[in-house]
Amino acid sequence: MGNPVGWFEIYVQDMARAKAFYETIFGVQLTKLADTEFEMYAFAMNSEGYGASGALIRIPGYPPAGAVTNSVLVYFHCIDCAVEASRVVQAGGRIESPKKAIGPYGHIALVVDSEGNTIGLHSMQ
Repeated sequence: MGNPVGWFEIYVQDMARAKAFYETIFGVQLTKLADTEFEMYAFAMNSEGYGASGALIRIPGYPPAGAVTNSVLVYFHCIDCAVEASRVVQAGGRIESPKKAIGPYGHIALVVDSEGNTIGLHSMQ
């Protein structure tokens, strides 16, 4: 068995705002996925690399207003998660938990994106 996560989706209400948030904090360009039922922008994929990729997805009317959108927490790999966390507020999000050590497993920070989703940032330094 390979890694247990093969793909992730982050549900958003405002695609332009969410796309700008993720592109700003990670310094990447998301790519529009063609021929999909809903509007989707994907993170870069490397099938030979560690981990899984995923996309932002906008489905009109979902999630319903007031719904809890996070039942699973996605952690993004970073060289130093404090760097990405330092970009969160200017990109329209907020820091939930600043960078902290998690013993021999590295460091994490929890942030809330521009759409209200909580995501994790993970690094070994």
